Amino acid sequence: MTSSTGNAQHPISLYLKIWGLLFLLSTLSYMVDYLGFHGYLRWTLILLFMLLKAGLIVAVFMHMAWERLALVYAILVPPLCLLVLVALMATEANYTFAMRLMFFR
Repeated sequence: MTSSTGNAQHPISLYLKIWGLLFLLSTLSYMVDYLGFHGYLRWTLILLFMLLKAGLIVAVFMHMAWERLALVYAILVPPLCLLVLVALMATEANYTFAMRLMFFR
């Protein structure tokens, strides 16, 4: 479907399905605490549901699913590179802390 300005319009049913899926993912996220999961399983499930919800919002409501791949890469690659750098810095910090404990007791 196209409007008089030439912009593509998406059917309302798509948005309603995504809202329903977001509601389901939010419910599952709350159920993690309600059912009393602990430790790594709890955090893994919470992060998984969070990333799925964020991905749906970015893809559908911010219309990234219909953008050119170059634009998607231009928007998504820099934050992913920052996450890799943060992970590397955290690893280096753990190593530095361990060395300080070993040599400066």
